[in-house]
Amino acid sequence: MKWINHVAIAGATTAVVSPIMAPVAILGATAPDWIEWIIKGCGGHVRHRQTTHYVAVWLIALGALWAFDPTGIGAAFAYGGLTHTLTDAMTVTGVPFSPLSSQRFHLFGGRFRTGDAVEYGIAFGIVAICAAIALATSSWHGGWAPFFYDWAGLYGSGVVDGIEWRMNRFRFF
Repeated sequence: MKWINHVAIAGATTAVVSPIMAPVAILGATAPDWIEWIIKGCGGHVRHRQTTHYVAVWLIALGALWAFDPTGIGAAFAYGGLTHTLTDAMTVTGVPFSPLSSQRFHLFGGRFRTGDAVEYGIAFGIVAICAAIALATSSWHGGWAPFFYDWAGLYGSGVVDGIEWRMNRFRFF
């Protein structure tokens, strides 16, 4: 998958649960790839979608950090890494499940290639579902939505003036 789709999926799914952790999950969603770059930069040898893409490692990291990290920052990062590996598992090449397995792991049969329209459709669908859930939950009605400002409501209640409303009325983030 392309990074934009990894970022969109991790960010949207995290924002539904904890919007403040979305940036950390987004960083984690790109981590399997940039960790490869760091290893290569330090003189190590690693192939793409190998060592840094083990599904089991990211899953264990998520469980351990969720249980023992009171801030949740580590768990959000590991969640982003897990979403990265799971979305890469939908591609033809797949990902290794664990260091103990020699076979590739595929979700939904690994039917598409990186950059296919299906990839963007999946990402858009997940983002749309997450946006619908976020807007439908009671915590977003009448409360502060950190990423989705209600400019018309803010103008109607007198919090912002007409100029600020006109400047921001079409900005959704």
